Amino acid sequence: MIRTLASPRPAVARRPWSDRLPVVRDVKHSMGLQRGMLLTGLGITALFVVVALLAPVIAPYGFAQLHAAHGSFGAQQPPSAAHPWGTTVGGFDVLSRVIWGTQTALAVIVLAVVLSIFLGVALGLVSGYIGGWLDRILVVVCDAIYAFPSLLLAIVLSIMISGGQSSLLGGIAAAGGSITVVYIPQYFRVVRSEVVRIKAEAFVESAKVIGASNMRIMTKHVLRNSTRTLPVIFTLNAADSILTLAGLGFLGFGIEPTLAAEWGFDLNKAISDVTSGIWWTALFPGLAIVIVVLGVTLVGESLNDLADPRLRGRRAAVEADEDSETDAGLSDEAGKAEVES
Repeated sequence: MIRTLASPRPAVARRPWSDRLPVVRDVKHSMGLQRGMLLTGLGITALFVVVALLAPVIAPYGFAQLHAAHGSFGAQQPPSAAHPWGTTVGGFDVLSRVIWGTQTALAVIVLAVVLSIFLGVALGLVSGYIGGWLDRILVVVCDAIYAFPSLLLAIVLSIMISGGQSSLLGGIAAAGGSITVVYIPQYFRVVRSEVVRIKAEAFVESAKVIGASNMRIMTKHVLRNSTRTLPVIFTLNAADSILTLAGLGFLGFGIEPTLAAEWGFDLNKAISDVTSGIWWTALFPGLAIVIVVLGVTLVGESLNDLADPRLRGRRAAVEADEDSETDAGLSDEAGKAEVES
């Protein structure tokens, strides 16, 4: 009896670990204007996070500091060597206030978006998988919450949490709580629709046949395949949370300047300065809000475009044209070499 040796399986080339990172993968999949928007947004967002983390080192003064070795700062002082961006009506250094304000904005983003993702994904997973009367109730409740104005809800929560008094914890909790409640329906809708589609797939039915519990199926099989579009919503909601915090501060429900730096509150105090020709107290906090929101929005819009299958089709067509041009060039070179020989 003759035994034949099985031929070894060809080794499967694995992608480098750097290509499997979400940000690196998205950058490599982007092209043209999309890549420029994504890189610009990532650069602005990374700068925002770095400044927030290193604010105690970068800021020349404290956010509530009024004196230095040379004496009192003075109110509404124009930009100078000691104060590159001038001082506010309260005598605070504008540059230091803007730098310290990144910490407050980052804290609100983390609190609001993380909580809304956790609650929205959990409710969407349970609602879409179980269905029935629970699904109908959750859909009606989330639709009602989604129709409520976010800024108005933030004002109501601010009054309930801090009693109408500005405070560090109350301001952050009010902005974070309002964004959490308002954006739970977004994550709920996205996850629920994906779960309804995925639970009818063959691999879910196979898991039921082998006796897997509902909790294991939801957490191990369904959840993993229903959260792919969440990074897009995360970035867009992060930009909205910054605007909501600034709106609360501008309306007087923000954070007192002696407790933390907040861009919206500084804009509110600079309203009278603008009519007097004092431009620096409002310009730099406003630019900080615009630039940070622009950076986060660029990342979200770029990720949204990359999730579009039409973009992937255009990229595949471009890559196919490049490959055909390369093959044509190689064949021409081979023909020339043959003629010369």
